[in-house]
Amino acid sequence: MKRIFLLIITNLAVMVVLSIVASLLGVDRYLTAQGLNLPALLGFAAVFGFGGAFISLLMSKMMAKWSTGARVIESPQNATESWLVETVQRLARGANLPAMPEVAIYDGEPNAFATGPSKGNALVAVSSGLMQSMNQQEVEAVLAHEISHVANGDMVTLTLIQGVVNTFVFFLSRVIGFMVDSFLRRGDDRSGPGIGYTITVIICQIALGILASMIVAYFSRQREFRADAGSAKLEGTPQPMIAALQRLGGLSPEPLPSGLASSGIAGKAGAMSLFATHPSIDERVAALQGAR
Repeated sequence: MKRIFLLIITNLAVMVVLSIVASLLGVDRYLTAQGLNLPALLGFAAVFGFGGAFISLLMSKMMAKWSTGARVIESPQNATESWLVETVQRLARGANLPAMPEVAIYDGEPNAFATGPSKGNALVAVSSGLMQSMNQQEVEAVLAHEISHVANGDMVTLTLIQGVVNTFVFFLSRVIGFMVDSFLRRGDDRSGPGIGYTITVIICQIALGILASMIVAYFSRQREFRADAGSAKLEGTPQPMIAALQRLGGLSPEPLPSGLASSGIAGKAGAMSLFATHPSIDERVAALQGAR
């Protein structure tokens, strides 16, 4: 219930902010009596496409902590927490990060994730289930994978990609909607769009949204391969990451909240491969073995 409430409140807040920004910029008046104002429509689409993506990025650490219940380790309370902080610190130095990420732990089945708006303001979190299911060498490989995500700037990259596809989905659905509506209402003297516009926009947003999710998922899978390779580089050998992935293959990782799904060490893979945020374990292991 807490996660659903936070998601609803966050989405409402984002929509209000973006609506105000669009109004101030004057790009919310893209439908005129003469037709579509394409520059205004593109500006409106960009505000909502990139604005939503970047607001989500800026709030990513806060939302990750709230949605998973992750506790940042500020003063280690035991040997395990001390080891986690020291390991992340060492890996962050090895990856030349400008600042050490916050380190957190949360209760849950095996998984881990990295998030944050920049390389110098990131969060790396592991679940209690991961700590209990893997040995230290395997956990270190997972941490190196997450640090590689931060070092590669993957959070910002995926946000930019999401912003681009969001913008074009918003823009194209309305252009197509206006064209269809104009065709259906040819000879009609009434001004303004009709019901054909609204229905077509809804259908196009669903169809184009599906295609957009495939594009974003593709780039998400590629960044997983890069982070696996980054782990192998930081560790000096791919074997610890291979062992960690093989261990994950025999477990049942807990799905992360939707906003973090692409950030976890394990994620969607399988029959719907075009929509998978992560490659299969076999593909990732094969890639690492081929890089030896």
